[in-house]
Amino acid sequence: MEVVIIMYPRIRDLREDTDMNQTAFAEKVLQMSQTGYSKYETGENDIPTHVLIRLAKYYETSVDYLLGITDEKKPYSRNR
Repeated sequence: MEVVIIMYPRIRDLREDTDMNQTAFAEKVLQMSQTGYSKYETGENDIPTHVLIRLAKYYETSVDYLLGITDEKKPYSRNR
């Protein structure tokens, strides 16, 4: 339950750091409605995995950070 409490304010704070309102962010980054995106920020709707991945890529962080599993913003290094 603690992870959920951290996740929703975290994605809101990251969006606010971009100086975009919900409408602009939802349309430009996720190609969705403001109403749908707002439900992610409030926890009314669960965030689908593909949206979490898109957010992590956009913010250059890890899904674990978005979920509140870690406080480390940097994504994991990948072995290629």
